[in-house]
Amino acid sequence: MWHIIHISIYTVSEFLPIIQHLTNLYGTVVRFWQGPQFSLYVGDPNIIETILTDKNLTNKSGEYDYLSDWLGDGLLLSKRHKWHARRKAITPAFHFKILDQFVDVFDRNAAELVDVLGKHADSGETFDMFPYVLLYALDVICESAMGTSVNALRNTDCEYVQAVKAAANISIRRMFDFIRRTPLFYLTPSYQRLRKALKVLHGYTDKVIKSRRKELMNKTNEQDGVSDEFGEKRRDAFLDMLLKTSINGKPLTDLEIREEVDTFMFEGHDTTTSAVVFTLFNLAKNPEIQQKVFDEIVSVIGKDPNERIELSHLNDLDYLEMSIKETLRLYPSVPMIGRKCVEETTINGKIIPAGANLIIGIYFMGRDPKYFDNPLQFIPERFEGEKSVEKFNPYKYIPFSAGSRNCIGQKFALNEMKSVISKLLRHYEFILPPGSPDEPTLASELILKPHHGVQLQIKRRTLS
Repeated sequence: MWHIIHISIYTVSEFLPIIQHLTNLYGTVVRFWQGPQFSLYVGDPNIIETILTDKNLTNKSGEYDYLSDWLGDGLLLSKRHKWHARRKAITPAFHFKILDQFVDVFDRNAAELVDVLGKHADSGETFDMFPYVLLYALDVICESAMGTSVNALRNTDCEYVQAVKAAANISIRRMFDFIRRTPLFYLTPSYQRLRKALKVLHGYTDKVIKSRRKELMNKTNEQDGVSDEFGEKRRDAFLDMLLKTSINGKPLTDLEIREEVDTFMFEGHDTTTSAVVFTLFNLAKNPEIQQKVFDEIVSVIGKDPNERIELSHLNDLDYLEMSIKETLRLYPSVPMIGRKCVEETTINGKIIPAGANLIIGIYFMGRDPKYFDNPLQFIPERFEGEKSVEKFNPYKYIPFSAGSRNCIGQKFALNEMKSVISKLLRHYEFILPPGSPDEPTLASELILKPHHGVQLQIKRRTLS
């Protein structure tokens, strides 16, 4: 039986407990209203497979619309035919041979993060890991997307970094605030702050696009010996690939390119930050697993903590990858995803009206004892070889979504996570302070975040 109720949500930290309570009471399918919006929560892998493989259910749910001022019609938000054309055109930019060139970007910025964290190792103090990883991820994604550096780790107050934080915070909070969902939002101070932030973000991206397009026209970036700001031969950023991309024989406009670059910026920093920080939390909480991950890293990369990471190293870090995947089971970076029923649809014999939102509970499936034994235990071996949980009913584990609209950057993200975590663990042991809770208080915005950060301690490693 499908149940229907009304719910009210006042803060982002309330959403997960409310949905958990509803699933405990009513099971894996629950109908509910958020104000005037009818939604159907689904936590059944079989029904989820039906939804995510239905070509008529590719449009995102209504909550995503509140990101449109920032992201326009980029891959995250675009609908049906426009999305399909963009996805097809952009997919080659994520080929593994192209992703190889970003490994150096990961490694160099991870080295900066190691250096910045050194003060906490020296003092032995407890500190919040989240903001440091967020700044690292911003540096990586800005360089990868646009080929420029904002130096966020060293310049935390720079205008671009503050604008990213403001735009993300305001846009996402609109999803949970019924007043901000209405046209009244445009009369609030929050809208003025959003306009100011977007002026900075769009202006920066537009400036880089114009500069790189001019270089491309002059073919200067194709000449041998052209170096980037780091003194190395210039590699193509995501932006450069978009400048060479066409759809139906027509090159992308500057606006279309900006939408995709901004989407890559948005999707590529918060999600990675969440996964990295929660993985470090799990490793600190389980020191025997941290030691096993560390031993693998040393066996693959060597004892020199400053050794540059190569793609071949990342491919061989199997147990680290299992640990990341197990973290994403417990703490998926995107805890829920949504689809919109554009037209009346029948799912599992039930008629879903046009306009309904379908909410897919990635977070709750990962913790459901029906799908995972001892679901609250951190056991990386779940993802080992032929016994991997991914091989049985794969729609119960979809941290990167699934179907045709899965995450296009998942290989990029996984390589980045393995790179930075392996670099950090070669330099520091991560320790959970005495008296720490079993897990941080979780806030489900669009991204799963620790509501009050993740408090850790670090100690320098000595390798003989």
